[in-house]
Amino acid sequence: MAGTCGRSGDRGESPVITGPKNCVQAVVFDMDGVLIDSHPAHRTAWQQFLRLMGKDVSEVELSYILDGHRRSEILRHFFGDLDEREVQEYGKRKDDIFRGLEYEIKPVRGALDFIEGLNRRGIAMAIATSASEIRTFSTIERMGLGGCFEAVITATDVSEGKPHPAVYRLACERMGIQPDRALAFDDASAGVLAARSAGMRCIGVASNGRSVSLLKAGAEQVIPHFEGFALDFLPNADQAKGLGMYPTSHACSHPSR
Repeated sequence: MAGTCGRSGDRGESPVITGPKNCVQAVVFDMDGVLIDSHPAHRTAWQQFLRLMGKDVSEVELSYILDGHRRSEILRHFFGDLDEREVQEYGKRKDDIFRGLEYEIKPVRGALDFIEGLNRRGIAMAIATSASEIRTFSTIERMGLGGCFEAVITATDVSEGKPHPAVYRLACERMGIQPDRALAFDDASAGVLAARSAGMRCIGVASNGRSVSLLKAGAEQVIPHFEGFALDFLPNADQAKGLGMYPTSHACSHPSR
């Protein structure tokens, strides 16, 4: 990696990043479709819920749920101007169906090893998702990734969903990293737009034929999964320590597979 990355100030002072443009000090992940292969379960749960509510939507219409929208936005898309009580009630019904399908959800190929590798190199990590706080943290624990992320931003933390950049900006803010020194991974066009609008680089994750739309949204490349994927422009462990990033002994582990 050419040049030397640097940062001024400590983590509590919103440090300013200096150094070459390709120096990435932090990685921010979307969750669904990036860390976990949850889209089939989500699609099934929404389809079953909508049918129970008397709505038989087409496969094309159902694709709306996979574009990074928050649950409240999806519900209002299909049911119109729901009040907050109805959003909560409908959302609970859908979540009850989804919980019955969670056992089918597995990590995206190579994701756990990729996270483990970033941790060894002392790279700061965060999650920026449109999912609920409860489901996000339960997923992190179920995957054995408790302690891996310096920041976890969910739909609860922001008033605007993707493609608004708020969720990615807040993740960088809580890590004390300038957006132009952070790299996002997202699987939805709205998510890529959010990351790019926040001033971040973004790599798309897609195994469902959506590569073209992710590239058009601003992803610099698209990968189908993390197996065999490496980031050569990240600092190594010694460089990361020198930058004041968290030490490589940061508690992060996942179950054996």
